[in-house]
Amino acid sequence: MTRAGRTYLIAASACASMALAALSQPVLAQNLAITNGTVITGTGERIDGGTVVIMNGRIQAVGTIVPMPLGIDQIDATGMVVTPGLIAFGTQLGLVEIGSVAETREGSRADDVVTPSFNVLEGINPASQLIPVTRTDGVTTALTMPSGGLISGQAVLVDLVDGDVETMLVQSPAALVASVNRSAKSSSGGSRAAVMDHLRRLFDDALEYDERRSDFTRRQIQELAAPAAELEALLPALRGALPVIITANRRSDIANALRLAEEYGLDLIVLGAAEGWQMAEEIAVAGATVALYPLTDVPSYDGLNPRLENAGLLHAAGVRVIIATASSHNAREVRHAAGNAVAYGMDWNAALRALTVQPATALGVDADYGSLTEGKVGNVVLWSGDPFELSTVAVHVVIRGEQIPMASRQQALLERYRTLPPSYFEP
Repeated sequence: MTRAGRTYLIAASACASMALAALSQPVLAQNLAITNGTVITGTGERIDGGTVVIMNGRIQAVGTIVPMPLGIDQIDATGMVVTPGLIAFGTQLGLVEIGSVAETREGSRADDVVTPSFNVLEGINPASQLIPVTRTDGVTTALTMPSGGLISGQAVLVDLVDGDVETMLVQSPAALVASVNRSAKSSSGGSRAAVMDHLRRLFDDALEYDERRSDFTRRQIQELAAPAAELEALLPALRGALPVIITANRRSDIANALRLAEEYGLDLIVLGAAEGWQMAEEIAVAGATVALYPLTDVPSYDGLNPRLENAGLLHAAGVRVIIATASSHNAREVRHAAGNAVAYGMDWNAALRALTVQPATALGVDADYGSLTEGKVGNVVLWSGDPFELSTVAVHVVIRGEQIPMASRQQALLERYRTLPPSYFEP
């Protein structure tokens, strides 16, 4: 095996160890049975009067008649809808607290526009007040992403549990994040054509660096388009071992992203895709995934033809669709966005899968996440009704088999000021 191969295997092993370590952390998971609920598994199956049994943080059984361990804690879900925990795709949860205060923002590097080695994991604040308010509305897992520049860096996947970042961690890195839309133009001379040229030079130089490491060490190679550490960080994506999230909204930008994916064998996730409905057949043929914002319907120079039917049209064409959120402060509203996608033609079960199964599959963690299936991590939400309805609330949220406290700073403020003293109304 070559030195390059050994280096890659060591890096891949380290990433896998970090991900596995997250699930082996001593989270005090309770053994729990959720009974008598309307269980919607995320695989297309609906079980009326269903039971979900969770043991040691993982789902042990799902069905109508399942073995019930003696003495197990139970939640009676009569009248409730039981679903997999939702996955918020595209947030900066834990990386931002107050958007207008630079000291609370950790999601970008200002020193360069090409920073594929920038991993946001150690910038996450587990004590962020945005985490409890998000998870109490049914979001149990989040992809938190870097932003800015041409290649922003590495996103990580975390469960929204209490503890340090090692406890929260599911996958690091989970994806490489880049852009070919109008925001990338300033990183490459002001033209979309220059953006594409810049990306190709980076990818070509990363592959050349990998083939000629000894020449690079002896300085017997031409000057490369980025430092060695940045080129090294591109290699997993160029080998197809790491998904690449590329922001692209207008039709031509999506076509450019698909072209790059074909040329370099990228496992592509198109983020945004406001005009994706115009490219539905091409995206489906390419096998790319689309992560979109269903409520995008205002024309802009980054996409003159958005439409609310986008998600439904892409799904109907056979495209794998993820419903994403650009918000960190209101990431919990992603389920309402899914409801709007349903209102504009998307199949209900497909919308649920777009918040559960599809993001898990796109990020390569579907063996453990995304559905209520035996052996998967016990991330489960009990809803008062249809989770896509505005009036529905999450009654119980279970992450890794543990019921999380349904408390947040917003709830505490509500209780504090629910009853105001008479003096408050005095002139």
